[in-house]
Amino acid sequence: MVGVVAMLVATAGGAGWWWSSHRGDGTAVQEARSFAEAVAADLAAGRTSTGLKGAPTSAEMGRILDGMGEIPHTVTISGIALDEDARRGTVTLEHSWRVHKDKKPWVYRSTAPLRRDDESWASSWSPTILAPGLEQGEGLQARRLDAERGEILGDGDTALVTDRQVVRIGVDRSQTTSTAQARRTARAVAKLVDVEAATFVKAVEGAGPQAFVEAIVLRSGSPELADARRGITGLPGARAVNDEIPLAPSSSFARSILGSVGPATAEQVASSKGAIRAGDVVGTTGLQQTQDARLRGTPGYVVEAVDLDTKTTRELHSVPAVDGKPVRTTLDQTHQEAAESTLAQVEPASAIVAIRPSDGHVLAAASGPGSKGVSTPTLGQYAPGSTFKVVTSLALLRTGIDPQTPVPCTKTTTVDGRSFKNYDDYPAGGTGDITFSTAIANSCNTALIAERERLNDNSLSEAAEALGLTLPPALGVPGELGDVPTPKTGVDLAAQTIGQGQILSTPTGMATVAASVTRGSAVSPVLVLDGSARPSARPGRPLSGDEAQQLRALMRGVVTSGSAAFLGDVPGEPVAAKTGTAEYGTDEPPRTHAWMIGTQGDLAVAVFVEDGPGGASTAGPLLEEYLRKVQQ
Repeated sequence: MVGVVAMLVATAGGAGWWWSSHRGDGTAVQEARSFAEAVAADLAAGRTSTGLKGAPTSAEMGRILDGMGEIPHTVTISGIALDEDARRGTVTLEHSWRVHKDKKPWVYRSTAPLRRDDESWASSWSPTILAPGLEQGEGLQARRLDAERGEILGDGDTALVTDRQVVRIGVDRSQTTSTAQARRTARAVAKLVDVEAATFVKAVEGAGPQAFVEAIVLRSGSPELADARRGITGLPGARAVNDEIPLAPSSSFARSILGSVGPATAEQVASSKGAIRAGDVVGTTGLQQTQDARLRGTPGYVVEAVDLDTKTTRELHSVPAVDGKPVRTTLDQTHQEAAESTLAQVEPASAIVAIRPSDGHVLAAASGPGSKGVSTPTLGQYAPGSTFKVVTSLALLRTGIDPQTPVPCTKTTTVDGRSFKNYDDYPAGGTGDITFSTAIANSCNTALIAERERLNDNSLSEAAEALGLTLPPALGVPGELGDVPTPKTGVDLAAQTIGQGQILSTPTGMATVAASVTRGSAVSPVLVLDGSARPSARPGRPLSGDEAQQLRALMRGVVTSGSAAFLGDVPGEPVAAKTGTAEYGTDEPPRTHAWMIGTQGDLAVAVFVEDGPGGASTAGPLLEEYLRKVQQ
């Protein structure tokens, strides 16, 4: 009977050997160790091993390991056991494949029988020496398991950005007979789908003989796709390949906010330290980019035994992918689409922002086509004009003015040598001593400027903070609200009372003012519910219930008896509003921004057009159209 009485063991690094036996030949042990090290080195290098009888040739080993590509493979000796007479034994090898840099490696042990022939050691090849369970005629291959990209959700966790069907139009080199034919087809496809021909032709020429080179990705069902399908018919190698990628409901839907995805650039791959590989889909702009790590998830891998003839596979080991997590936003599809369709024909930069005052959720943040990809709702800072009079009204209410207080509305007024006037279409019968509520309803500039002496240097900034305009934004996306600097001169203060001078606001900022009036406390608008949004801040002097009630009455008066009377028949709950026109630039007469803010029930809206003759005439109809659409 053979008994194992001697064992040689190494640590993973190959050091720390120990030897225990009742008797044995120390030279035989050292020779067995040298033999095992040579076998391990050959296996790790993927070459044939002269110490293994019947081992595959180097070419055959290449086929066996072809599916493992450049994956690092290390083999160390875990232990050697020799029998009593040191003529036979077993070597245990520990293998480690670093399949994915950020994943636990595939580690396992295999064994090889040892026999001593004359004065040397030998063994016989078996596929199980390379990997347990591997059979004759099989090789190894590793495949990446892609993670599902997380969805971007909207209000009520409705999926906004989710996998949607697309078709990739391009050239399949395997279906062309020559480079010249592929070149001709590429040129025709580029013209058909309107991509830069020279670049696409070069990509097709440089691709491998089995490659599919994509020219464009089109949404399923789009008119462009129907035209492309017809156009590629009869073009050798031109193909339309069905696929799914994460997309919003339409190509324009909140694009400047949500962003887009695409193949990773070389820079993104290099900077990711192995987390991103060439061909991966990553966020390239907007929320898709800022929340990419959360949305992308982490890939896994599977190692398979593959029949070298039939190519059938079976799993040997796997590490599952971890799917990306969703990012929840507050956008409401109905409100966003209504806002975008309302702005569809507006040529200058424009925006509509809708906030639900009860929770501060941004339901819509739409940019018009004139914004040219910029997020005008969150990043466009402009003088807010007379919409800022809501803030000025709060500052004046705090000095003791009430809605019935008489104020002087003159045609013009002069402050430190600078003349101010009312807007061109100001009603002639609205001048003279009028109530404060009438001054707000008709938007009398001179009346508010006349009352500026009631204010101190901090009055407007405190009122703006109470209405959320100057609190730190907690949107969860890049964005600003407003800026109300301390006036340096009397002229500065006069200009600021009517939303001019150095006062700035984004459309989101003015929607926040309207929302705060409705809720009766400062609203901190939020657009992203997951991620790293900052906690909302509190104003130093909060809005009181009585102040909010008076502001709501002043804004309602703009609709019942003022410049926004056209909103009086909008269906649903009563509408309150404030118009705004802000001069800018050096033209004579000055060009103007057009603004309108409005509230209806638990909804606050700001409408902005960068270049328009007046708030009521330009932004007003857009607000009305939007409110009517969301009521349908």
